[in-house]
Amino acid sequence: MQAVLSDLTVSMSEFKKNPAAVLRDAKHRPVAVLNHNKAAFYMIEPALFEAMLEELADQKLARTVLARMGERASAVEVDVDAI
Repeated sequence: MQAVLSDLTVSMSEFKKNPAAVLRDAKHRPVAVLNHNKAAFYMIEPALFEAMLEELADQKLARTVLARMGERASAVEVDVDAI
């Protein structure tokens, strides 16, 4: 069985009737739009989507930093003024 990762759900047919009302009633929370009782997609506000993308970018940067920290032994010291 597929997990629904939202406290709020709405059927596809209800969503099609009035998407603006679904968004308004959600009050800034994510909504799972269900098709045949399975999540077809999640509706989220732009601010939440942007925050999610920023978090993913931060996680990617953290992985890069950790990988490079492991390569410190092979690093070459340079004078910043010489660059």
